[in-house]
Amino acid sequence: MKLTILIYCPDQKGIINAVTNFLYVKGGNIVYLDQHVDKETGIFFMRLESEFQNAPKLSELRTDFESDLVMPFQMQWRFYEHGNKPKMAIFVSKYDHCLYDLLGRYNSGELQVEIPFILSNHNDLSRVAQQFKIPFHHVPVSKAIKTEAEQTQIRLLKAHHVDFIVLARYMQIINTPLIKAYTNKIINIHHSFLPAFAGAKPYHAAFKRGVKIIGATSHYVTEELDAGPIIAQDVTPVSHAHSIKDFIAKGRDLEKIVLSNAVRLHVA
Repeated sequence: MKLTILIYCPDQKGIINAVTNFLYVKGGNIVYLDQHVDKETGIFFMRLESEFQNAPKLSELRTDFESDLVMPFQMQWRFYEHGNKPKMAIFVSKYDHCLYDLLGRYNSGELQVEIPFILSNHNDLSRVAQQFKIPFHHVPVSKAIKTEAEQTQIRLLKAHHVDFIVLARYMQIINTPLIKAYTNKIINIHHSFLPAFAGAKPYHAAFKRGVKIIGATSHYVTEELDAGPIIAQDVTPVSHAHSIKDFIAKGRDLEKIVLSNAVRLHVA
């Protein structure tokens, strides 16, 4: 068995020693370890991979890890057993470029995930789901039924044991209940003009201002809109020779690449 452990907690003495010794006692051989301390926030981060020849029961390992380490060090943590593909739900509205890119990579085996369903607040992209033979759920959203819609979404996510969500240009604000249910497990993508060019036509505004670089940002969704931890970013140069259509096309290409990179980084 090969196991990846992700940890973050308040920085303090002895964390690395405690974790590595725990795995040694359990018969684990550490093959990779990376750690970082954010000095400003005082938060310790660690990613660790360990191999077990005589694999203990994962449930017992989780229980012992929680009692021996999680509680004393106030850890937030996740275990990933290699070979088990996480389940990724895709939320989308009407734009299809990110959806097609993710499904193409998924179909070719590039993304090591399972996709139990695609969910949308519109019916427009049901044809894409049918093309890739993936279940499609239409959950309309409006001010009047926003709460009910999110309750339906959460029921579907729990019923399919979804591990994380990708917003492939899902044009709705995610509210607190869903964010709390999937903290640091909802991945969003958008252009990198924020906060300078907010609104419905950012590329038009950027074009008028003579912007020379456009980009895309993928981040985790938090209650503070578009301000969650950044996972991946990229940029490309533009000039006066490009039209607004060129800006949009380049931006959408970046969105596809950055979002797929963010998914890979999340499941790695």
